[in-house]
Formats: sequence, C-alpha cells, structure tokens
Amino acid sequence: MPSRRDWLRQCSQGAAGSLLAGLARAEAAAPAVSRARSVILIFNCGAPSHLDLWDMKPEAPSNIRGEFRPIDTAVPGIQVSELMPNVVRHADKLAIVRTVHHAQAQHNSGMYWSIVGQPYRVDSTLINPSRADYPSFGTLVGWLARRDGYAGALPPYVITPGPHCDSLQYITPGQFGSCLGAAYDPFVVNSDPNANNFQVSGMGPCEGVSPGRVDERRSLLTQFSRHNALAPTPLADEFGLHRERALSLMTDAASSRAFDLSDESPETRERYGRHTWGQSHLLARRLVEAGVRFVTTVNGQSIVWDTHTDNFNLMKNRLVPPMERAYGALLDDLEERGLLDTTLVIWMADFGRTPVINGNAGRDHWPQCYSVVLAGCGIRGGQTVGESDKHGAAPLSRPVTPADVHATVFAALGYDSHAITYLQTDGRPTLLSEGAAIGEVL
Repeated sequence: MPSRRDWLRQCSQGAAGSLLAGLARAEAAAPAVSRARSVILIFNCGAPSHLDLWDMKPEAPSNIRGEFRPIDTAVPGIQVSELMPNVVRHADKLAIVRTVHHAQAQHNSGMYWSIVGQPYRVDSTLINPSRADYPSFGTLVGWLARRDGYAGALPPYVITPGPHCDSLQYITPGQFGSCLGAAYDPFVVNSDPNANNFQVSGMGPCEGVSPGRVDERRSLLTQFSRHNALAPTPLADEFGLHRERALSLMTDAASSRAFDLSDESPETRERYGRHTWGQSHLLARRLVEAGVRFVTTVNGQSIVWDTHTDNFNLMKNRLVPPMERAYGALLDDLEERGLLDTTLVIWMADFGRTPVINGNAGRDHWPQCYSVVLAGCGIRGGQTVGESDKHGAAPLSRPVTPADVHATVFAALGYDSHAITYLQTDGRPTLLSEGAAIGEVL
C-alpha cells in the first residue's frame, strides 16, 4: 500500500499532467499570433493637415472644415478625404488613430517627439543630433535586430531619400545612433531613387576594380592598421565601424541588387509614380524584401508639408497625389508579394495643423491633436481609434501619445517595451517606450 507521501506525489503529478495536457490542447486550438518582421515608416516632414486627410469635420464652420469633402471607404462608417482615391479601397487594412498628441510645435522638436516618443529638451527647429539624444524607434528596432543576431550586409535601419530635417542645416535629432553609438546609425541613401542615373554612393566596387583587387586592398589596409593603430577612443571606434560598414556594402552583391530599381518593370515603377516619393516607397519594399528591419521613407525635401500659406492648392495639386498614389501602390505590392503579412506600415508626421484656417488660406502647427495610420502585420485594420472634438482640435476620447504608437510597433514586432531597456550615455537604463500599446489595433 503506498504511503501518504507517495499518494500525494502521484496525485500532484497526475494533476500537473492533466493541466499541461489542457494547456497544450488550448495552445493548439488558438490561432497563431502574427508577428511583424519589418517596419516601413512613411514620414511627412512639415506635417500635413489631419483635418484635410484623415479626420475631416464636414459639419464644422467653413473656416475650419476647409475645401475638401469626405468620401466613403471600403469600410462602412469610415471616411477620408476626396484627395485619397487610392487609399479608400485599403480601409480594411488601416487603423486610423485620430487622437495622437504631444506638446512641441516646432518642426525638429516635433519630429523628435514623434519618432523618439518623448520631448526634446527645448521646443525648437534650430537643433541638431548628438550622441546624448534618445534614439528613435527606427534606431531601436535596428539595435534589437543586431541584439537578436541580425547579420545582413545591409544595415537593419535605412532612410530614403534623405534624413528627417527642417533644412540641411538643421537635422532632426534622434534618428541616428544617438546614445547607442555609431554602430546603430541608419544608412541614409542621400540620393534620388527617381533619377535616371540613381546610384547609392559607396555601393559596389569602383569601375575597373575587381573583387580580387578589393580583397587585396582590404588585406593591405589591415596590415597598415595593425602597425599604425589609432589610439582607442570613441572617435577611432566610429572610424573603424564606418570603414567596415563601407567595405561590406561595397563588396556584397545582394546589397547592391536591393538598391537597383532597374530590376523592376516599367509598369511597377509607374504604378508607384515616377517621382522621388513613389520610387522611395518602391525602394522601401525592395529593402524589406532583402531583410532590412526598418525603412523610413521621408516624403519631402525638408518641410514641404508646412502649408502655412495656400494649404488647399498645395495639398490638392502638389503634395497629396504623389503621396497617396505611392502609399496605395506600396500596400498593393506588399500584399501581392506576401510581404504585408510580415511588414508593418506606419504613416506619421511631426504633428497636425490648426483647425482654424489662417488669413493666408493656410493652416499652422498643431501638436494638440493629429492622426497616425497603421497597417500591415500585427494590426487589426478597418477601424478608427479615438475621436477628436467637433473641430479636430483636441482628443475627445481615447487620447494617444507617440510613445503609445511606439509601444504598439514594438508589440507588433514581438517585444514588450516595458521589459527591455537600453543604456543612456550616463549609464541609466531606459525603457524601449514608456507608452502603452494600443490594444484595439493588435
């Protein structure tokens, strides 16, 4: 006859076995959670009017509602601007967050808050990057990728065609390696993908230089470096990192092919639009296809969306048509290639624009309420999140911060933004994001 202790042990083992079997059955029955692999951020530097695109107020007075009318989308109850005929059919994929807000109204600090998820120390456009900055979510996704074993020749974070900036004199902080260091700087294309002779500087060997000669030069450089080593300083480390990155890009054929838009058919290139924004979106698709984890396509040379004057003509005739055409083509192309199941697409800007139209038929800066749009893997589309007040001036329900958007992106990628930290320059551990993921869209 078993002892009391043996009997208790057998019962507990049986209960544990039943519990584990039940958990296994539940896990098998549960649908697999879809997890994003890559992110494409479409960023409108200068900030378009949310009231004229995603959060229209047709019942508001004329000095608020503006000139454009809302149109129905493929999802009943969701309307967007008539300026976006290519977007309406994709509404079932979109989560339109209409109550994003922060408190800085200047371009570079506004862009910083949008891509970093917290305020810059001053509200100003006249600022530049430093190693003391907090890193953007693009930088952090690249950092996470390398932490998790990313070993591609292409950097995990790429910006095309040029960086976030107010002008080339004032570049938005946060988008580079920041406190994480030069190893996590993005690769910035800095050339026009729509140019007939589009080439990325430093990609592929120089004309007439064979791979064998490149290897010989690399060997010689290593010998020189061994005998003339720089003193171990942060600057010397950065020099070495950039040199190795340049050599890898120059010698890796697959990296060069990822940037070669001539591989695409004329029909595909036309579908995106033969302009800088369209071809940057196409390049973004090629880069995530090649394994890049985060691609930012900056829609604008400097702050072209800054419509203080003549907002309606600029949006109708110059700004929105190329953007929405490229955006629609990107979603189509990703879906057709099976990449939308692994790619999260974000539409974002520095802030929104004033509800009241100014005396120059323009709208001014307005960070108090604006829209961000999410689509793709990990996102439950066909919905709006939050409601702004009757003039689109402030969140009426479900206010959302940029940090919440970032936490949502990390969650879609499979990361708990409150469980992972990185170190600031002074050694302080910092969360990936202090925000809360937007549960409705996941």
